[in-house]
Amino acid sequence: MYCAIDFGTSNSAIAIPAEGEMRLVELEPGQRTMPTAVFYYVEGPETNGPPRAFGRAALAAYVDGVDGRLMRSMKSILGSSLVEQTTDVGGGRGVKYLDIITGYLLHLKTLAERQAGHRIEQVVLGRPVFFVDDEPERDAKAQAALESAARAVGFREVHFQYEPIAAAFDYEQSVGSEQIVLVADIGGGTSDFSIVRVGPQQAKRLDRKSDILANHGVHIAGTDFDRRVELASILGEFGYGAFGPSINGAPAREVPSAVYFDLATWHLINTVYNPQRVAELRQMRTFYADARHHQRLMTVVSERLGHELASRAEAAKISVAEGGHARIDLGHVERHLAVMLTEGEAVQAIEGDLARIVDAARVTVAQAGLRPEQIDALYFTGGSTGLRLLAQQIAAAFPQARAVRGDRFASVATGLALHAQRWFTRGV
Repeated sequence: MYCAIDFGTSNSAIAIPAEGEMRLVELEPGQRTMPTAVFYYVEGPETNGPPRAFGRAALAAYVDGVDGRLMRSMKSILGSSLVEQTTDVGGGRGVKYLDIITGYLLHLKTLAERQAGHRIEQVVLGRPVFFVDDEPERDAKAQAALESAARAVGFREVHFQYEPIAAAFDYEQSVGSEQIVLVADIGGGTSDFSIVRVGPQQAKRLDRKSDILANHGVHIAGTDFDRRVELASILGEFGYGAFGPSINGAPAREVPSAVYFDLATWHLINTVYNPQRVAELRQMRTFYADARHHQRLMTVVSERLGHELASRAEAAKISVAEGGHARIDLGHVERHLAVMLTEGEAVQAIEGDLARIVDAARVTVAQAGLRPEQIDALYFTGGSTGLRLLAQQIAAAFPQARAVRGDRFASVATGLALHAQRWFTRGV
C-alpha cells in the first residue's frame, strides 16, 4: 500500500513494491519515466476533470497543433504566488495551478494502482533541497502545497525525502566499502547537492541522519539554461536587446524587455497571451526602430507561439550539449527565418549560472566541514548533468574524486523507492 514518487520539473516516475523489491512503474509503453507535462484540450468530454493528456501524449498534442494549452515545469510554481491562482486552459475553463499538479499526481497514482492491483495510500515524495532559495517560509509553503496535492489524490500518509539523498541511496547499492559521496542532482528546476556517507554497513540502518553531512542547493538548472539560450539566440530576432528610433536627436532607448523574459519562462508564457497585454504590445510599434522585430513579436503573441519558441531553444541546447552547433528553424513565425547556436554561444549564455552551480557544490563541502580532497566520489544525476561542460566544471573542483554517472532520469526515483521500502516496512 505504499509507493515512491519522483515529481520532477521535467520528468517524473513512480515506484511500487513487487515480489519483495521495488520497481519503477511503466508509465508509457516501454518508458519508466514520463515528461511532467499536461495538455488541456479545448474540446472533449470531462472525466474526473477537464479533458487532458499527460506526458508524451501531452507533448504530441501540442506538437500536432491540437487546440488547447500545454503546461510544463509545474513544479516551478510551488512556493510562488501563482500556486493558488486560476489560469485559463481553454474552452471557457479555468483551473488552479495547484489543481494542475494534483491532476498530474492523480494520473501517476492511477497508473501505479492499476499495475499494483490495489489502492495505494502511503507515499515517499522527493523534494529539492530548496524549493525557494534563502526564503525558509516560502520553502515550507511549497512543501505544504505539494503535500496537500498528495493528500487530495488519496495518500493518507505522506513522507518527504531530499532528492539528492535519494540519489545517494541509489549509488550506495554499488559500493563495497565506506565512502563520502557528493551527489550532484541537477534537473530542470534546481541544482541540489548532498554529502552522504555511504557503504554496506550504512545501508542497513533506517535512520541515516548521522550519515547526511550537508545539503545545499540553488534554484538554477535546466529551465534556466533554456531561458538564457532563448534570450541569447532567438529573441533578438523579435526585438530583445534592440533599440528604438532616435527622436529629435536624443539617444535611442532600448525596447522594454519584460515581455521577452516572460516568453522565455515556461510558466509565464501564457500571461503574454492576455488580450489586454496583446493590445498593449500592439500599441508599442513606435518603440521599435526595426519594424520586423515588432511584427514577429506580434505574430508570436497573437498566434500563441511562445511555447514553441521555448521548445526550440530547449532542443537547441540539448543538440549542442556534446559540442557542435544547431540551426534553430523559426520558419513557423516568418518564412526562411532561422538562427544558429554554437556550443560557445550556449556556454557564454549560461556561464554565470554554471559558476553559481559549481560554487554551490563547493559551499556544500565546506558546510560539511570537509576539504575537496576528502570527497571520494561525485555522483551525477538529473537531466541537466548531460550538459558536458557543467559536469566537467564540477569535476574540476574535486579533481581527486571519482566521477560516476547514474541514470539521469531514474536514479532519484530508484533511491526514493529504496527509502520507501525501508520506511514503510520498518518493524515488519
